[in-house]
Amino acid sequence: QVRLVESGGGLVQAGGSLRLSCAASGSTFSRNAIGWYRQAPGQQREWVATISSGGSTNYADSVKGRFTISRDYAKNTMYLQMNSLEPEDTAVYYCKASLISVVNGIPAWYWGQGTQVTVSS
Repeated sequence: QVRLVESGGGLVQAGGSLRLSCAASGSTFSRNAIGWYRQAPGQQREWVATISSGGSTNYADSVKGRFTISRDYAKNTMYLQMNSLEPEDTAVYYCKASLISVVNGIPAWYWGQGTQVTVSS
């Protein structure tokens, strides 16, 4: 089954750190940029960060300097290292990637199932 499996969310105090992981199952990452998004209660889903196949990164202004996106082709996994967390970072975090099925070679975009990050003040 082709899917993205997220892990690493949780409850942390302000100023703390978390690392989110997003692993591709039954597939491999295509050469498209991949990224992280988040959705706070009552808010629309917003973009957080992306990383290109060449390793170039872009970040939303709200997380720049605190979050780091990375990818490991060998492990078919991408990460989001979150430092200096603030209560405003509380949200469900989703990864998004273009995956190529190992069965039929067809690429398609997928979302992870989401992982809750809660930052207490």
